[in-house]
Amino acid sequence: MKNKILFLFFVLFQLSFSQTKKDTLIAVPNHLAASNKSFSEKKFYESPESESADGGNYMQFDVTIPLRGNKTYGEIDANGNRSDYWFLPDGIGAKFGYGVHYNKWFGIAVTSGIDWLGSDKLVAVPLYANFRLSPKVGEETRITLQYGIGKSFAIGRGDLMGTYQKISLGLENTDGISLFVEINNHGYKLRNNIDEVYSISIGIALVSF
Repeated sequence: MKNKILFLFFVLFQLSFSQTKKDTLIAVPNHLAASNKSFSEKKFYESPESESADGGNYMQFDVTIPLRGNKTYGEIDANGNRSDYWFLPDGIGAKFGYGVHYNKWFGIAVTSGIDWLGSDKLVAVPLYANFRLSPKVGEETRITLQYGIGKSFAIGRGDLMGTYQKISLGLENTDGISLFVEINNHGYKLRNNIDEVYSISIGIALVSF
């Protein structure tokens, strides 16, 4: 009797072990299939750490308005109008650049355009390398420091060519639109002297990464 009970217990144990093993073998492939599906459906381009977010090309277009001091500030003209502006527009400038960047923090671009300075009667085409440093200062804001150095070609002055430098500081939003203040310099050698033209401008830029 005792032997029969042991034999019955052994048979039941074997059946239970076989069923558990079968369930395990079925469950493992299902788990692997689910993992493979999840892996294949993962959208890597949504990750900010993806390779496309690290660097690439960018374009920048900006428009600047040079300013000059208002010499008649506070004065009243013949029509009784008071001059209330400290600064007045003194021309216009437009530039376009194309270059490479790393994670939107650092970039370098070849840039050219045109500057018109009314008071100095100067129309010039600068061609320069533009370096930009734009770290984040908030979730949707970057502070942008730019420095450019290159050549300036005066229009209508024969073959007059000189140096060009500029530096600007501004704030940029997540759409790539920035407002900035810029100081630039066109320097030309005339006879034995160097004639330098400085200007302070306010501007707006659009950057596309």
